[in-house]
Amino acid sequence: MNKETSLTDVAYSELERMITFQSLKPGAMYSEKQLAEMVEAGRTPVREALQKLAWEQMVIIHPRRGIQIPEVTVESQLKLLEIRRGLESLCAELAAQRSTPEQKRQMLELADAIVECAHRHDDQTFFTLLRRVHELLVDGSRNEYIRQAMLPLQGLSRRFWFIHKGPDSEHPATLHAEVMKAVASGDAKAAAKAATQVIDYLHSFALARLT
Repeated sequence: MNKETSLTDVAYSELERMITFQSLKPGAMYSEKQLAEMVEAGRTPVREALQKLAWEQMVIIHPRRGIQIPEVTVESQLKLLEIRRGLESLCAELAAQRSTPEQKRQMLELADAIVECAHRHDDQTFFTLLRRVHELLVDGSRNEYIRQAMLPLQGLSRRFWFIHKGPDSEHPATLHAEVMKAVASGDAKAAAKAATQVIDYLHSFALARLT
């Protein structure tokens, strides 16, 4: 990885975090210069990060006007979960079959870490770990088309959950941990079932926001 790519990745991660935790407000418009100053990065890596975020529908780039943070709606979450449901179980199934021993070792570590993090009510760390959970599952599937389809859907789902979660919301950490454990055990059927249970939870969570 060259230096410029690394700076772009850092800018991307920080911008995604700021969008997810609403440091960048839904509906608001920002200039590229403002965002570069916020993440303390150069204009080039920020511009490249914004292009990726725009492709993932995390920002809307308006030429000569600025960068807008899209509003989050229940309707859009339910639509993306329709797509994510089938892909999530397939991804977990393939990851159980194709992940390397090192990837499976990392999955078991993540399974313990996200549950412990949830018990501490540490949302910032949970966000980082959950993103790693998603990346590791996609990597473990060894299918670049799943990667292209899944990562944007997972990012948008994460954003919706963090925006709408309340202090008394049921926490999905244990569900994610079960996926990791099933994949690490190599049980493709159990992994697919556990992944479907995560989507069931997210669907119920979204529906509850309607009321």
